Amino acid sequence: MLLWALLALMTAASGSVPPLQLTAMSFAIAFLIALMIWIRRGQNPLRRLRHPPSVWLLGVTGLFGYHAMYFVALRNAPVVEASLIAYLWPLLIVLFSALLPGQRLKVLHVVGALLGFTGAVLIVAREGLRFDPAFLSGYLAAMACALIWSSYSVLNRRFAEVPTDAVGGFCGVTAIGALVLHLSFEITVVPVGIEWLAILGLGLGPVGGAFFLWDHATKRGDLRVLGAAAYLAPLLSTLVLVAAGQAVATWQVGLACLLITGGAVLASLDMLRRAPHDPV
Repeated sequence: MLLWALLALMTAASGSVPPLQLTAMSFAIAFLIALMIWIRRGQNPLRRLRHPPSVWLLGVTGLFGYHAMYFVALRNAPVVEASLIAYLWPLLIVLFSALLPGQRLKVLHVVGALLGFTGAVLIVAREGLRFDPAFLSGYLAAMACALIWSSYSVLNRRFAEVPTDAVGGFCGVTAIGALVLHLSFEITVVPVGIEWLAILGLGLGPVGGAFFLWDHATKRGDLRVLGAAAYLAPLLSTLVLVAAGQAVATWQVGLACLLITGGAVLASLDMLRRAPHDPV
């Protein structure tokens, strides 16, 4: 969440680099980092990329599918409404987690996620919401974003035995896919100065490195708590922008802070009360 909170600030620092180009460059950096780690460990990169087709299908659909649909949404709908619909994914993670073996959904998990979503509404829609049927295709693409990422996050639990460094391969394929789309729809912009550092930071953090951490979290953590706590990302992102002087602190931000934090704590109560020796 802390890494994803830096997404807006680093994206702004990347200047006029088009979004698909930025995605391709960031994920390429993440793949190169994984590649260097494999080589330094004396591991054959090709062997580290050998996974069942189902693993590749899930990983590439999750990373590339989400980002592709997100850009389709932004091209066909206002950014505020599209972003808000896409932010349904944490709530969907909480709901979908009940479908996994051994998982039981409680009222506090759902209420916690709903509080988080309400907080996200306050942050994203500070200027109001205006859903227009003319942008239906964009709204549907944003809904696809939410469904893809939530499904990926929950289904990832079924591949807990797959090492986290497999994400490096998914990042490589995502970089290639984003590059193809970039060359088809955008004009290439060469970064200058600090923009290179921002892009490197994106690849190390929110658009790259964070996905390795998310992979581990979804395979080992409590999905119900992760879903509710995920709404901390837009909140922390806004607070980072406020601290950097690129956004203004308002009552909506303060109330969102209370709602999202309260929702995350509420969803975590069951886990916090569980004794160390109790099963997850």
